[in-house]
Amino acid sequence: MPPRLYSGPLSMFGAKAEIALHEKGVPFELVMVPFDMERLYEPKHSEVARINPKRQVPVLVDDGVELFDSTQIFEYLEDRWPAPPLWPAGAVARARARQIEHLSDEVYFPPVIRLMGLQSVPHEPAAVAARDACAAFYRRLEATLGTSEWLAGPYTYADIAFFMAQLFGARMGAPMTEATPALLAWRARMADRPAVRRVAAAMGRYLLSVDRPLPPFLEAMVEADR
Repeated sequence: MPPRLYSGPLSMFGAKAEIALHEKGVPFELVMVPFDMERLYEPKHSEVARINPKRQVPVLVDDGVELFDSTQIFEYLEDRWPAPPLWPAGAVARARARQIEHLSDEVYFPPVIRLMGLQSVPHEPAAVAARDACAAFYRRLEATLGTSEWLAGPYTYADIAFFMAQLFGARMGAPMTEATPALLAWRARMADRPAVRRVAAAMGRYLLSVDRPLPPFLEAMVEADR
């Protein structure tokens, strides 16, 4: 039986796991749990609620193993299907990649979450501070990227994590700009990856179905995936 991934149409963390499974070339069953823009994930899917004490997607079930949290799923995928590798070789390089993945989730994404509740008041100090925090993170990663193709040497989970996080940042009014040209070029390379385009375009199509606007780069990915 193939692994089963429980996700949602607007789950950033579920999309991370879905991209990773596609990059690994692992056949899997994708279960999109009930979601709408008013009630969100209520009522909770029974299997998600049973497996994850936080009652959130993503959840991965594979051969008797039941996991939640996108980072833990990344680690499991790397052990279970080591080729192609999505962490770099060597302890130091892996540590750096893991740190970027962690920063994307735990440092960059919280200001994006704050912006989700401030869409109607973009000039409020809290909204300005959240956008400033996102811009500071972009500058930090611009310096980290330098002239490299990917964020942590080879293509890794760090790239997957930040791509999905910045997609939500762009949607919430904190887009990357010409102030970080290397990151913009990196995003274009990410958008060309079939696994990334497949998952991001599906999210874009869902947003269009509920009359939500798309950032220009995501609109282009939807068109490219038709």
